[in-house]
Amino acid sequence: MSTPRKSPKRPAVRTASAPAGRVVDRPADDEIWPRVTRELADDLAVDALARDRAGKAPFDEVARLQEAGLPALLTAPGPSRRGADWRAACAVVREISAADSSVGELLAHHYALSWSSRFFGPAHEAHDPCPTETDTASTTGRRDPAAETDGARRTGAGHRRPPALDVCTAEERWLLAGGVEPPRATTGPGLTLTPAEGSGGGWILDGRRAFASGVTVADRLVVGARPGGTGDLLVVLVDPAHPGVFTDAGTDRVGQRLAGAGTVTFDHVPVPPEHVLGVLPHDEHAVAPFTTLAPLALRLLLTQVGLGIAEGALAEARDISRADQAGPAPAGGAGGPAAGDGAAPVGSGDDPYLLLAYGELATAAHAAAAVVERATDALARGLHAEWSLTLEERADISVLVAAAETVTGRAAVHITTRILELVDGTAGADSRGGGPGFDRFWRNARALTAPTLVDHRLRDIGDHYLNGTHARLTLLA
Repeated sequence: MSTPRKSPKRPAVRTASAPAGRVVDRPADDEIWPRVTRELADDLAVDALARDRAGKAPFDEVARLQEAGLPALLTAPGPSRRGADWRAACAVVREISAADSSVGELLAHHYALSWSSRFFGPAHEAHDPCPTETDTASTTGRRDPAAETDGARRTGAGHRRPPALDVCTAEERWLLAGGVEPPRATTGPGLTLTPAEGSGGGWILDGRRAFASGVTVADRLVVGARPGGTGDLLVVLVDPAHPGVFTDAGTDRVGQRLAGAGTVTFDHVPVPPEHVLGVLPHDEHAVAPFTTLAPLALRLLLTQVGLGIAEGALAEARDISRADQAGPAPAGGAGGPAAGDGAAPVGSGDDPYLLLAYGELATAAHAAAAVVERATDALARGLHAEWSLTLEERADISVLVAAAETVTGRAAVHITTRILELVDGTAGADSRGGGPGFDRFWRNARALTAPTLVDHRLRDIGDHYLNGTHARLTLLA
């Protein structure tokens, strides 16, 4: 039976010398983030198998992320924060995923959603500081991005623009979940909005949707819904602790068990005007190229998760193989090589078939990493261009992301499958004996890549390469 999701507010990290009520600024040197990420990844790797087997909602994992400050990393620079760029965010997701890909997926969705107000909000408009809980009631009015299609009654004309979502996320220490993309026709009508009664304007949100990550532990949900079920898609922010929000956790998942997947029901949930983050026009030709980078950003972040799975599995297998190859030192004496006679020690790792296998897998991982890094650089340049991004530039980014997604997905499944064969019977590999449980890498890779329509991606790449055709400006990931 579904129950309303209660999400207690997590306190901000403070120091003893910090003034009361003031969140401690992040270090000025962004070079600290690789070290912070590495330390958290090492911590997650210690009990990754036990947590995967338990399959509980990832409240503990989210607490570790918040303690490290990683959810606030992808934030525009400001007086009380220093933002890292998308390259840094991708590197963080990749390294965390090598230790625990479920946590990496949580972070990937959070980062992509945190830019929703920038992707879907009106261009070239400044954002005000994030309002506190005490003054929210006095700042509820804002211009409704759907004013052109739904009338001025709910526009909140004359009121200030709301803060950017990534700024609020950092200052309020939120973890975001949900999904902006409209559902496919086979999954139902999706979420709908109806005008709220009264002079205050706003909307009423109803419907039911399944989400791949984070909904069981999120502080806020970012979802896309259509007024009356048709027309332009509005991107709205919802508090999952509202009595009208019910969450059913996903059960019996093959992989990514700690990603916090679930189905959310919205029953007459009010959405005030200031919680409408932006709009996606129904006519794809009216969509700005910068807006269409939103699904590409999410797809590339999830590709980083897949690459992390492959690299994490390969590193774990290498450690097991090295320990197994080392073996006990041979005793000198009759029939055994004497010390210092130049003979290779037993278990020196010179099995040609094992070396061939690891050479193949390492090459596959290196190739995937190279394609992913090229796509990451292209997307970072496109995001930096913002509203000046052209259709041609967006098309090139789309092709590179599709290539990275395809190559990495295949590499992740191949590497994790082959590793199961390489470590089979190897001492220390069996999870029942305290080993890493290599099946979880394979399960996670399969669960992560299964929704990807590889044939569609390859067709779009081929059409662009052969005919110069642009992929459709669709929001579907």
